[in-house]
Amino acid sequence: MAEKKLFNTVSQSLTNEQKEKLEDIITLQHSSESNKTILDWLKEPPGHPSPETFLKVIERLEYIRGMELETVQINHLHRNRLLQLSRLGSRYEPYAFRDFQENKRYSILTVYLLHLNQDLTDKAFEIHDRQILSLLSKGRKAQEEIQKLNGKKLNEKVIHFTNIGQALIKAKQEKLDVFEVLESVIEWNSFVSSVEEAQELARPADYDYLDLLQKRFYSLRKYTPTLLRVLEFHSTKANEPLLQAVEIIRGMNESGKRKVPDDSPVDFISKRWKKHLYENDGTTINRHYYEMAVLTELREHVRAGDVSIVGSRQYRDFEEYLFSEFTWNQTKENTRLSVSLSFEDYITERTSSLNERLKWLTANSNKLDGVSLDKGKLSLARLEKDVPEEAKKFSASLYQMLPRIKLTDLLMDIAYITGFHEQFTHASNNRKPDKEETIIIMAALLGMGMNIGVSKMAEATPGLTYKQLANVSQWRMYEDAMNKAQAVLVNFHHKLQLSSYWGDGTTSSSDGMRMQLGVHHYMQMQTHIMELEKEPPSTVLLVINSLLTTQRLFILIQGMRFMF
Repeated sequence: MAEKKLFNTVSQSLTNEQKEKLEDIITLQHSSESNKTILDWLKEPPGHPSPETFLKVIERLEYIRGMELETVQINHLHRNRLLQLSRLGSRYEPYAFRDFQENKRYSILTVYLLHLNQDLTDKAFEIHDRQILSLLSKGRKAQEEIQKLNGKKLNEKVIHFTNIGQALIKAKQEKLDVFEVLESVIEWNSFVSSVEEAQELARPADYDYLDLLQKRFYSLRKYTPTLLRVLEFHSTKANEPLLQAVEIIRGMNESGKRKVPDDSPVDFISKRWKKHLYENDGTTINRHYYEMAVLTELREHVRAGDVSIVGSRQYRDFEEYLFSEFTWNQTKENTRLSVSLSFEDYITERTSSLNERLKWLTANSNKLDGVSLDKGKLSLARLEKDVPEEAKKFSASLYQMLPRIKLTDLLMDIAYITGFHEQFTHASNNRKPDKEETIIIMAALLGMGMNIGVSKMAEATPGLTYKQLANVSQWRMYEDAMNKAQAVLVNFHHKLQLSSYWGDGTTSSSDGMRMQLGVHHYMQMQTHIMELEKEPPSTVLLVINSLLTTQRLFILIQGMRFMF
């Protein structure tokens, strides 16, 4: 009933024209790809980051924007429900949509396309990010190549400098004629030629490579006019000079003007780029370097969160993450928090606490083991690796107590003990997996964890097909299900008595552990359905504990986190 009401709500906010366009994307073929519907074309993976890929992403983005779906009222719907509908939309094929009732078809398509619009916006800027990194990388490599090509000549100049320097030192010490001593080392004409050649070989004093980027400006121009035309940038600061510069370049692109206005903002540009910003007259702005500097600064400001992108999920305005003022005023009295909601109270308490800790540190700085405070600089002594021999022997004895078990059997045992597999509900109907589907899910998890994919996993597990593994990967192993399954494992581990010896679980560690094993090829693991003889390599980020023997012997099972 609730689902039907949701579908009706979304569908009723669509115009007839929007509904016709939604019908078109699942029935009509794309103009340039006759074997694909428009929906299939919209779903295509972007491909390798390049100017051409950027333009293809923007083409799809503009198609979705042309449907004007942002007018659909879905803001009052729960975010998780919208994510679920979007996930369904990404999995259904056009023929499946055509079998649905209109309200369901339009609702799922609308929510999916709105989310796809955000994904494409993020992807477009990600490609720009990669292109700027590529630009700088190519400049650095070009400088390295120049140094390699000129290595012999540079060595000659170093030798000349050494000989000339020694001659000048001798002339001063022995009060000899400088020019006579110099010409005894190198002829004057050769000296002049050597200096001129050294000037040509010399790189900037700061050994930067930005002077080599001017020729690469045109590779950026393949897509940057489209970038500035389609993506809309906002700043947290009023009258942001960077965004003023973006508008100037956008206007120049539209009008066809080539000269950058003399009053264009430049204060936001780093000193590194400013060295190349002006022509030889010192007043005319070099458009190539101005535009490259603006695009580079834009990348940095977006990544830092100072500039947001309209329609983006990853780079949206910070305010969009927060409650609206109206919603906050309605809910703040019922937060049930045990602390004051006043910022003044919070910052006063935190400042007082910080000052107390600093005073204690000042009074006890000479008593702290491995810590020194000298001239305002805090230094921590390196912790030396110190594992007692007794600990090593005890660890080895514990490992000998663990029964030998196949990874697949262990995985199934953990599934039935913890029930984490029940979180892999079907994306369309929320149905839990049965016994047969659980086996397929475990196989798919192993394929993901060993990074061999479902295709090779199907080859390594007789009795399971690629179609079965691909089906559970698509419909059951979505991000939300993965997170819930991981939560079940973490909670099970946290409730065990032994886990308390590692702490109360309120802090985390990023330490990793590399597991040694002897499997070199996935076919070496083939014996029976999911009977893999060796444990795959992994970073141990989660330790799962279980009681398996008749004496309820505690077994530490490692290597599960990599699958999630």
